[in-house]
Amino acid sequence: MTGTNFQSPPRRDPQDGPKPPRNLVFILSDEHNRDVLGCYGHPFVQTPNLDALAGSGVRFDAACCNSPICVPSRASLATGRHVHALGNWDNAFPYTGAPRSWHHVLRDAGVDVASIGKLHFRGGDDYGFTEELIPLHVLNGKGDLKGLFRRDPLPKKGTRALSEQAGPGRSSYSDYDARIAQTASDWLARRAENAEAPGFALFVSFVMPHFPLIAPEDCYALYEDHDLDTLQHGLTAPVDPHPALDHMRRISDYDAHFTPATRARALRAYYGMVTRLDQLIGEVLRSLEETGLSETTSVIYSSDHGDNLGSHGLWGKSVMYESAVAVPLILRDPRLDPGSAVDVPVSLADIAPTAADICGVEEHDPDWSGTSLVEIARTPPRDRSVFAEYHATSSNTGMFMVRQGQWKYICYPGFEPQLFDLATDPQERRNLAGDAACREILQRLDAELRTYCDPEEVNTRAFADQAAMIEANGGRETIAASADIPFTPAPS
Repeated sequence: MTGTNFQSPPRRDPQDGPKPPRNLVFILSDEHNRDVLGCYGHPFVQTPNLDALAGSGVRFDAACCNSPICVPSRASLATGRHVHALGNWDNAFPYTGAPRSWHHVLRDAGVDVASIGKLHFRGGDDYGFTEELIPLHVLNGKGDLKGLFRRDPLPKKGTRALSEQAGPGRSSYSDYDARIAQTASDWLARRAENAEAPGFALFVSFVMPHFPLIAPEDCYALYEDHDLDTLQHGLTAPVDPHPALDHMRRISDYDAHFTPATRARALRAYYGMVTRLDQLIGEVLRSLEETGLSETTSVIYSSDHGDNLGSHGLWGKSVMYESAVAVPLILRDPRLDPGSAVDVPVSLADIAPTAADICGVEEHDPDWSGTSLVEIARTPPRDRSVFAEYHATSSNTGMFMVRQGQWKYICYPGFEPQLFDLATDPQERRNLAGDAACREILQRLDAELRTYCDPEEVNTRAFADQAAMIEANGGRETIAASADIPFTPAPS
């Protein structure tokens, strides 16, 4: 595969009129911080293919995941439901194929639904795909049992590895992503040869830029001349003493092991991984053009969550800061104005009805919580809110977020809330929850959050389910003696 750039397809003559698509290519990455992307305003990261996709499509500027950790986020994405409605609380509660996914809905309507790459489901079940190629599922069908211990966590080994491994080199994840891109290109070539085939939805799911922070040497070299101050663009928010976040930071103490030199290496590696991801996405998009399928195919790009990258003294995801919960989201569809942007809050729960809309499937699951992104882009609704929650590793209580307009409200049962004005404070440095001038906004957003769920009830239920899962797997001592899972290994 080459690293040449995908070129946007020519714009359709307006006199032709927008023609509805028939097919969908949905591209997902893992742990892509939204702001480390050229089309979202990053000053130097090289992402020409995704930038071109945004130039020919619609960029959603206030998109978020529904849970900032892999397994719950992907379960919510697959089903169009929120985590508390599913019970896929953390990385030890993988999706089993029930309730039905949007893949099931499309497949049952006659759409060919194929998956290539990371799924992070239980494995061995029916997820609604007509074919599942080189999948990555949770380890041994169980996932990360050690993350079940939240208030009384097991000793977290290997947090030094994030800083120690960071730099240029070859990783199993970069090799796996190259296989994913090639498999997707081959799949499109085969599909183009069958003119009688039904419409399709192709789910292409990459792993980068998920840690370990190891980038191909040529991509890492692109950022070697950038010093630490430059590399930390937008990533310098100070540590927040909030007790729920302090607990998270002490248990997942990745940041404590960095020096300025290793911090710079880690950020260069992350940017290099983003650039390599962009190159591979360019390969898939070029294949779509070369096969002649682009005229009847919509394209979506997003990620399952972001990465804090040292901001607020945190690495990885697992919190409700924009660096972790926000995601890039780009949609190219012939019915939408190219090069436009939408600032209405949306979430990955909107993907289910979007996929049905694009593929011409009229059946919608009544339990889907989202709205088609095509509809939102055409007529942006006022006062729309989105919701996210977190019940996983290193958290001593649940985290519940609602985003509406410029405001973000976060509820932590048992602790004080947070309130941020993202218009004036995009790095979330100032918690306004105690500001008397914001009391009405705080109350309004708390009421809005409670239209999604009762946070205290959900928090209690999550801890109870996790306690039951611990007992079902032999209890604390048995799980403590098991191997650590710093990240799910790529399939051989």
